Amino acid sequence: MIGYVTVGADDLTLAERFYSAFLPRLGYGLEFSHEGLSYSIPGTYAPGSEPPDFYVKPPFDGQAASAGNGAMVAFQIPTQAMVRELHAAALAAGGRDEGAPGFRAAYSAHFYVGYLRDPQGNKIALFCDTRNEPV
Repeated sequence: MIGYVTVGADDLTLAERFYSAFLPRLGYGLEFSHEGLSYSIPGTYAPGSEPPDFYVKPPFDGQAASAGNGAMVAFQIPTQAMVRELHAAALAAGGRDEGAPGFRAAYSAHFYVGYLRDPQGNKIALFCDTRNEPV
């Protein structure tokens, strides 16, 4: 199981605007610290079953943050409609479109995804892979 994911950001104000446009709708709460932004899903979980935290922080080495070529963080979304809604909200909050929400049959008949870049250039996917919605 993944324990946490960290992406770099030079401007935490822009990053907070972008990520707070959709992560709270997925159950994530936000805590600010001197190290950056910490998004986590509150609750009591059995050891080893905790959902991963998501951190947005300036790089520890003091250098400028950069997006990884080929790196992407994907968030599972309950419905296709919510993928569209959150993709639009993230764009309105400073994100860049990297692929409008839609089906990607190359992955599976029901794989519905929208791709974004955060203000720093980190690639984010919002996806739904449910059999309960029409193809």
